[in-house]
Amino acid sequence: MLEKKFIKLLNEAGINVNGANPWDMKINSDRVFWSLVFGNLKLGETYMAGDWDCKQLDEFFFRLLKGGLNQRRYITNLLTFAKFMLVNAQKLNPWKVAEHHYDLGNDLFEAMLDGNMQYSCAYPKKGDNLELAQLGKLDLVCRKLQLKAGEDVLDIGCGWGGFAQYAAAKYGVNVTGLTVSKEQAELARQRCKDLPVAIITEDYNKFLTGGRKWDKIVSVGMFEHVGPKNYPTYMELAEKSLKPEGIFLLHTIGWLCDSINTDPWIERYIFPNGVIPSKLQIAAAAEKIFSEIDCHEFGACYDWTLMQWWQKFNAAWPRLSAENPKYDKKFYRMWEYYLKSCAGAFRARKLRLWQIVFTKKTAGNINYVPVR
Repeated sequence: MLEKKFIKLLNEAGINVNGANPWDMKINSDRVFWSLVFGNLKLGETYMAGDWDCKQLDEFFFRLLKGGLNQRRYITNLLTFAKFMLVNAQKLNPWKVAEHHYDLGNDLFEAMLDGNMQYSCAYPKKGDNLELAQLGKLDLVCRKLQLKAGEDVLDIGCGWGGFAQYAAAKYGVNVTGLTVSKEQAELARQRCKDLPVAIITEDYNKFLTGGRKWDKIVSVGMFEHVGPKNYPTYMELAEKSLKPEGIFLLHTIGWLCDSINTDPWIERYIFPNGVIPSKLQIAAAAEKIFSEIDCHEFGACYDWTLMQWWQKFNAAWPRLSAENPKYDKKFYRMWEYYLKSCAGAFRARKLRLWQIVFTKKTAGNINYVPVR
């Protein structure tokens, strides 16, 4: 009975069990038939265990999500939603995601990412490789911020210092970068040692209470770790830290529905306490103190970016697994599931990518022309 229901659900999305298409599921264990009952948590866990295979996992998820199977409510999903409704997990332990994910090892991320170590959506033009597309994203952010030599810039969630290095070297600005990852901070300081860049290992909540103000503030790929209970505080701290005529750029993954959105498998195995904000949640937190002067959506580029990361990770895997025993077969399947399931979600337009530009409500008439 359960097996028939499982197969019927997949068939509705154009996916066959043990079919010939590259996006079809190949079943290796009957345990898989319980996975859709318990949602994506068990679906991911059974993939990690080798209970099923799929040649084109990204396309599997594209079809699964396009078919609306993500809209079915299961107990594991509801428990995850309840967690973030009742508990302010991000404030209780802001360091958890760094310890679990970003501190996995710089060797892994150096193998997977571009030379500027950009762990966020690229902005490719026709014919670009990953390197050029990430440079394009960095320059896009700088132009949207209207950077001028000598300005002070705050980078909330600076990662491995790629933006700080690029903006300081090309635009002559002074950058303060915040990260909760010790591994990221160490490499960022090495990369930026000859530039006017300060990398600080600190939670934004504590750092932004110091009273200092910046000409420009940028946050790329960090807001997904803030949590819905903290959106208003985050915006208030950013507004108080921005000079009167300053510009704040927020680059974040998002979705369109006004509710808490987190994938229980991603939350457990990849980004603990991660929550995807909705556009309405962002607007509600910002609208009283900020004016939105530009919003640019290019989520389709994230599908491309994730598949580029997968190709680089897969090519580097023989070396990574030979050099470090923690990179075992289960880790490989986990990373494949992570990158390809996310690519499928962007392809299905269930996830979006926004760059939103804000100024203070009290700012004067800033001459701002949107750039693309």
